[in-house]
Amino acid sequence: MIATGADGRFAGADFVASPNCDERPPAEAVTLLVIHSISLPPGEYGGEAIERLFTNRLDPAAHPSFEALRGLRVSAHFLVRRSGDLRQFVPLQLRAWHAGESVWRGRRRCNDFSIGIELEGTDQSAFTDAQYQRLALLARGLLDLLPIRDIAAHSDIAPERKTDPGAQFDWTRFLTTLARR
Repeated sequence: MIATGADGRFAGADFVASPNCDERPPAEAVTLLVIHSISLPPGEYGGEAIERLFTNRLDPAAHPSFEALRGLRVSAHFLVRRSGDLRQFVPLQLRAWHAGESVWRGRRRCNDFSIGIELEGTDQSAFTDAQYQRLALLARGLLDLLPIRDIAAHSDIAPERKTDPGAQFDWTRFLTTLARR
C-alpha cells in the first residue's frame, strides 16, 4: 500500500501543486477512478509541457499545437510518466479539474466524486511496462484508502468528447496486475 499523509499527498510521488482544483462538494465520497492519457506536444514524451499545462505555465507559442490550449485550466491528481515516475498535482481531498463535462452511471460532474490519473501516452501507442506497474500500485493504494467502487476511462465518462486512454490501453493487463497487488 502507498502511504498518504493528512495533506492528501502520496508517498513516492513528486508533488507539484496545481491551482486548477477546488473543494469537493460537502460530504462527497470519492467513488470513481478515471484513467486518462496525455502527451504534449501530441505524440512526444518527456519534457515539462504537461506539468506546465497543469500549473498554468504552458507557453502557447512554444509549439503550434499549444495554441489550442491557451487559457485552458485543467489538472489531474496524478501523472504516470513513461518511465513509471509518479507526479501528483492535486491532494486527494480536493477536486481536480480532469473530467470536464462528464457522466458516470447517471451522475453528472464526475470531478466531484473522482480521482483522475493521467498516463503519459496517446490513443495510438502502447503504454509501458513501468506505467502498468505504477498504475496498478497507485490504484491499489487508492482502492485501499478511498471508497472507490468503479474504474473508468475518460472516454467512458465523456464519450462524445474524449477517446483516451484509447484502444492501446490494455484493460485486461491493468486489472490483472491490480488484482495481484
